[in-house]
Amino acid sequence: MTTTARQIDPPEHRFAEELEFLAAADTGPRPPGWRLTPRAVVTFIAGSQGKPVDGAGKAKQVIEPKFVGERALVERCVVTLAGERGLLLVGEPGTAKSMLSELLAAAVCGTSGLTVQGTAGTTEDQLRYGWNYALLLAKGPSREALVASPVLAAMTAGAVARVEEVTRCLPEVQDALVSVLSDRRMAMPELAGIDDAVAYAAPGFTVIATANLRDRGVSEMSAALKRRFNFEVVPPIADLDAEIALVRRQARTSVERVGAAFEVDDAVLETLVTVFRDLRTGRSVEGWQVERPSTVMSTAEAVAVAASIGLATAYLPGRDPLSLLPGHLLGVVRKDDESDQARLLAYWDGPLRRRATEGGRMWKQLWEQRDALHA
Repeated sequence: MTTTARQIDPPEHRFAEELEFLAAADTGPRPPGWRLTPRAVVTFIAGSQGKPVDGAGKAKQVIEPKFVGERALVERCVVTLAGERGLLLVGEPGTAKSMLSELLAAAVCGTSGLTVQGTAGTTEDQLRYGWNYALLLAKGPSREALVASPVLAAMTAGAVARVEEVTRCLPEVQDALVSVLSDRRMAMPELAGIDDAVAYAAPGFTVIATANLRDRGVSEMSAALKRRFNFEVVPPIADLDAEIALVRRQARTSVERVGAAFEVDDAVLETLVTVFRDLRTGRSVEGWQVERPSTVMSTAEAVAVAASIGLATAYLPGRDPLSLLPGHLLGVVRKDDESDQARLLAYWDGPLRRRATEGGRMWKQLWEQRDALHA
């Protein structure tokens, strides 16, 4: 059987061996429908803290963390899902909310693919069900003619449904989730009088939704829907070294996926991540004030810039990787507001220049690239 190459494998395929190992290794109690125990789900996502996990036989394996964040956050998420309660992951863009929801779904029910992408154009049918109109016209309303949404499919299978960017959906679309999360059933009025006119949630069903804090005003969630979720805030990565390691790992993966070698020096990556953190927090590591741009300087954006520099180094050799950083930074900060270019220049003339004058070699080289910010 030929397997089609994929740009990105879902976690249930990428980590299939780990999931199988953990399923066999931990034989403790599992909530209904779960592939792993709650403890094994936490280990899968947050890692085994460098300690080998005893396998079913004599085999042992160290589980590397896949989500960079507090272990306590992962534990709270797992407990919420074990109680079959809705989980809402909120935070700034680029804080790996979607990745965490994928990892949770893959570990709990074996698939992260039962997903609805919330947009202003998302319809209620995408959260409930639609119809195969050829069968509908030929045979009339029936379960055979009904096309289940990912949410309905998860309900009947006792799996985890994911709703990305739930606050980008219109309020009337969001409200389709209220009865699903409270009554755990979905009525289908078109099938009135038929035995299966109501779909009931199988044990294990729940919903993980994500929402960006900056999109809160797009379509504010109703109080009724909020009460159906446990909220968990996913913060930016607090530790500098952890963020550098994540950017290195993710950028390397992106570059090597297209067949190129990732040859960006660690010092360049440290400089890149430090700039992003300064602009994100509004304060440098030395405690100097920094004017924050309106654009979110997220870790995800830092990964994209690092990958772009890596690709340029591989395919267009001959340029200093550090000299490419100002142009990419300018592209990032101008995404939301062109006036943010002035804020980036102010950062260059403030904290960055002070570091350069104090003898920082990388910062001196970066200061010399200031003209690139006038593009």
